[in-house]
Amino acid sequence: MAAGETQLYAKVTSKLRGRSPASLLDPLLAMGFPAHTALKALAATGRKTVDEASEWLHAHRHDPSLDDPIPQEYALFLCPTGPLLEKLQEFWKDSQRQCARNRAHEVFPHVTLCEFFTCEDQKVEFLYEALKKAGDRVLGSFPAVTPLALHSSISYLGFFIGHSPAVVIRDFAMAFATEASVLADCTVKPCTKQLHLTLAHKFYPHHQRTLEQLARAIEPDHSGQWTAALYSRDMRFVHYQTLRAQFQYQPQNEDELALSPGDYIFVDPTQQGEASEGWALGTSARTGCRGFLPENYTERASEADTWIRHRTYTFSLDLNSRKDGEASGRRSGDFHTPAMPRSIGGAQALQAAVLRRSVLVVRHGERVDQIFGKSWLQQCSALDGRYHRPDLNFPRSLPRRSNGARDFENDPPLSSCGIFQARLAGDALLDSSLRVVAVFASPALRCVQTAKHILEELKLETKLKIRVEPGIFEWTKWEASKTIPTFMTLEELREANFNVDTDYRPAVPCSALMPAESYEAYVDRCAVSVGRILAVCPPDAGVTLIVSHGSSLDSCTRPLLGLPPREYGDFAQLVRKIPSLGMCFCEENQEQGRWELVNPPVKTLTHGANSAFNWRNWISGH
Repeated sequence: MAAGETQLYAKVTSKLRGRSPASLLDPLLAMGFPAHTALKALAATGRKTVDEASEWLHAHRHDPSLDDPIPQEYALFLCPTGPLLEKLQEFWKDSQRQCARNRAHEVFPHVTLCEFFTCEDQKVEFLYEALKKAGDRVLGSFPAVTPLALHSSISYLGFFIGHSPAVVIRDFAMAFATEASVLADCTVKPCTKQLHLTLAHKFYPHHQRTLEQLARAIEPDHSGQWTAALYSRDMRFVHYQTLRAQFQYQPQNEDELALSPGDYIFVDPTQQGEASEGWALGTSARTGCRGFLPENYTERASEADTWIRHRTYTFSLDLNSRKDGEASGRRSGDFHTPAMPRSIGGAQALQAAVLRRSVLVVRHGERVDQIFGKSWLQQCSALDGRYHRPDLNFPRSLPRRSNGARDFENDPPLSSCGIFQARLAGDALLDSSLRVVAVFASPALRCVQTAKHILEELKLETKLKIRVEPGIFEWTKWEASKTIPTFMTLEELREANFNVDTDYRPAVPCSALMPAESYEAYVDRCAVSVGRILAVCPPDAGVTLIVSHGSSLDSCTRPLLGLPPREYGDFAQLVRKIPSLGMCFCEENQEQGRWELVNPPVKTLTHGANSAFNWRNWISGH
């Protein structure tokens, strides 16, 4: 890097440090990264965290363009949220299934406010300030109602925004452009065309009628909430095709590209003459390295999948509830409902940022006695009293209990498959962009274990403590021992590396659980416990995770929904059908003052049985 450029970075970074007491740049400089590459990493990751920027730098250590002063391109969009976003997501899915992919599927639903423009890495933070100032300026006049009129032509389908609200929205875009010019020295061109939200573009003419029918079913809520979002992209790959790696690939030659599932690859269709049949020449978005890759290891991705969301400004009808969004660094997706790659879709990340308060009730994973019967503890006890693993589906080890291993008989652990189930569910929840803010678990060991493994996959095992709530334990009448199990104490759980909250005061202590309680007593304590859980959880947006038993999917959600308990016969029949890691998901609809049962954030987990096998039975002559 030239000396003059180094001095320029030094001047600007000094100015940024003066403006931001908790600068993200200083720790990167302390790690030994040069200022220009550190700023480049921060811009490329949305200025989210030091860890994410340092990981980007580590991944790009062999990137031949790492030292090149190539800035990101930025654009400002107005994005729908809430019910309107959900309806648009359904349209995206249905239109692609029924009418094939069109140009609109390359980007999430949005209204373009400012076309893409460049900003030097060291000045990106000033764009955030410009966004906040512009939002504050028009907040009081931002339209409470935004009429959307459907427009259709032979190659375009979309919603046009009414004249009056469009004037205010254009004023916001102009204010941002002006502030960005002054603060970040950027040339920003606000959109001067009719403001519109594209539903379909450049589709086959014979699909127009079907697309129109799907669009009319959207019925947009004119009073919906909107969020202004600042995104960036790598300007070098604007006209490239984007591929997503589905499988791991280890290079066999020096000119080949390493692939990991979820990697994005930029491919220039005009430069594939060097590639052999079945191969492509591309550049990895994760590492910046270029090389050949097997095409059958990849799938087509969307243009916006690699865009980075930096900051958001939400225009709310309630002025007190306005939120200036934090940096997310999440990449945008194509609005499919199924789980997306680790780099979460921009629309999903945007939806998560304004998600309603929710409760996710999850049944624990497979318990070891479910597979090996009541005598499982005898099967894994050696003559000297030590634990040994007679089958791979037995857990690797058992935690220490003050009363000895006999307490496991009525409070069994997860099997190995149960642990795998919990991790698989946690991994899927991570991909869904769910924002878990609190975790509660039944005192049964299998429930606490399930919560722990889910949190580990969510990367929240050190950030969120598990609150043990005996009030959501199984209906005691169904306990085979006809007594209340002796649960592990909080101290024993902590000793076994469970991050439990020792300060939490449960709604129903273990001492209050009664053996063979009535059905009415059971549903009453669950209702009281759920009320207590909601009372101690943050009142703002986020998901409260409750890990309990199959019966809890009914007894912990019906009080939220304002429904009376089921008849006992119906209840018992329903609960028997709930599988391991079964889920129920409730969202609070503040507008209507009620909770609603909605689709869980991840798909169900289904698998078959695997019977015991003895190799001796296959020996010839036996």
